[in-house]
This record gives sequence, C-alpha cells and structure tokens, in this order.
Amino acid sequence: MKIRGVWRIRHIARRFTNLIVPPAIILLYHRVVDLRADPQLLCVTPKHFAEHLEILRKWCRPTPLKKLGDSSPKENRLRREVVVTFDDGYRDNLINAKPLLERYDVPATVFVTTGYLGSNREFWYDDLERIFLHPRPLPERLRLKVNERCYEWRLDSEIGWSEEAYRSFSEWNVLQKDNPTVRHSLYRSLFEILHPLPDGDRQKILEKLARWAGTDTLHRQTHCTLLPEELIQLADGGLVEIGSHTISHPVLSALSVAAQVDEISRSKSHLEELLGHPVNSFAYPFGGRSHYTEQTVAAVRQAGFTLACSNFAGVVHRGIDRWQLPRFLVRDWDGDEFARRLKSWLDA
Repeated sequence: MKIRGVWRIRHIARRFTNLIVPPAIILLYHRVVDLRADPQLLCVTPKHFAEHLEILRKWCRPTPLKKLGDSSPKENRLRREVVVTFDDGYRDNLINAKPLLERYDVPATVFVTTGYLGSNREFWYDDLERIFLHPRPLPERLRLKVNERCYEWRLDSEIGWSEEAYRSFSEWNVLQKDNPTVRHSLYRSLFEILHPLPDGDRQKILEKLARWAGTDTLHRQTHCTLLPEELIQLADGGLVEIGSHTISHPVLSALSVAAQVDEISRSKSHLEELLGHPVNSFAYPFGGRSHYTEQTVAAVRQAGFTLACSNFAGVVHRGIDRWQLPRFLVRDWDGDEFARRLKSWLDA
C-alpha cells in the first residue's frame, strides 16, 4: 500500500508539472492591417503575418493556449510549441487575421476588451493619434487640467499641418527617442498623462481634446473594434479562442482592488453571455510587471480564469506561474526578420 501511495503521489505531481512542458513560447500580436501610420507599433501587415504563420507551421507546433503543455515531452523535443495571441479585439482580427490563421491551420487566442464591443469609440491611444498626428489645423495653444495639475502647450508654427508633412512623419513611432515636431512631443506627453487614468476620466479628457481640435470622437473604419456578432463569428469553428482583456483596458495597478475585481469579473461574464460557454483565459492590459499587482493576480484566479498572460518577454517553462505567462511581442517584421527573432527565442 505504501508503494502504491508513493507512486500515486508521484503520478499526480508529474501530471501537475507537465501542465506546461518546457520549453514553449507565446507570441503577442494586436492588429493585422496595413496602415499609413502606426505610432504604437501595433500593426502587422497581412503579407508579413502570412510569412510569420508559414514559418511557425514549418519550424514549430502551433498550439491552442488552453492546450499548452498537453503534449508529451518527446513531442516537444521534436517541435517546440508556440501559441499565437492577440490583444484588444480589433475588427481586423476577424477580417484579416482569421482567414490567414485558417489557411495555415494555426490556432490563436484573442483577448477582447469588452467595453469596446460594438462601440463607436476608438481606443484612447488611437484617438490621440487621430487628433494630433493627422493633417488638420489645430489651435495655437492647449491648456489642460488633470488631477488638479495644469498643463499648457504651444503649437506656434505647427498650427497647420499639411498632407505632405503627415506623410513625411508617417513612420515615426514611440520607440524613437526624438520628437520631430511639437505635435509628436504633445502626443507622447498626453499618452503618459492619460495612461494611468481610469477610463471615465480619460474619456472626458479625450472629448475635451476633440472639441478643442474641432473634430468628432467617432471611430474610423480602419480602427473599428469587433461588434458582438463579429465576436461570435471570430470564435466560430473553434480555431480562435476568446479570452478576456478587462472592460476598459485600464492600468489595473492604478485602480482600487474593488475596481480591478469589477473590470476582471464583469468582462468574463459579458463574454460568456455572448459566447454561451466558459471563458478561461485572461490577459493583463499593457501587461508589464508594473501594470498589475499580486492582488490583481488573485482577482483573476478568484474570477475563475485558469491562466493569464502578461506582456514581458520569456520562455514558458516547467513550474511557471500559469497566471503570469510571459509573451514575446511581435512587430511588423518581414519573414526573414521574424525567423531570426523566432530562432533567438526558441534558443533562449
């Protein structure tokens, strides 16, 4: 009996540790679309995404997130497991990404921000890009009060901005250290100011900025989020799993614990109501180590999620915390560059 008892304990332990068999990697995408400007580097063109999928199918074993680690260690040594994920819930995940996923038979998980489902709003960082970096005249001065602190900027000679100027700076992005114009400096400063704010406060400021700029707050067709019925289409067929990405995409660590629980649990309930089945995976908005806390992780577990993804680089290995899975962020690289990056991640 003692031997059988020891064997049983070892068997259970083996099953638990093999929930995720090392080494595996999770990739993080946001959008599959070709835009003229992408200051946050969220977009991968359909052409490049197809190249990525072809390489993944050749070199790796694309695996659904929910099945990560289900295979035997022997299978993993032959081909490394790789998981494809998307954050936010843009419509192009359905229009552009899903057909390519189907062509190459690569499963994926899309983490959806439920407050934007069927909304006529753009994500707030897209709003900033539309207001400040597009070719439209702006007032000479901007005054803004946020959390009792007053800010003021002057645009001076950049009140007007031509289509030619817009095109000349269209490849600028936030990873570049320089700000080629006052508008770019203003865009970067406002991003940092709005980033930690609760959604309600952020939206009020964006509405003020839109009125100041003389533009509306309606979304562009190129920046639409999913409609509820499109969410169902995205999940149809089972190749794409739907996960939660909160209600409003806040920095969770900036919210009270009660507000975090609300963002996490209500997003799960909303998705389950729409889809008619449990939603088990979650991704922390922004996902850096400073963007959530131990209390956040506890809230995710208590809400009933079986795993959660972060946004810091790392290999998924045996014994890793299933509620803080690392991911490698993918940019708009061509096939050769993606292959080079993928090899470095697989060799890590």
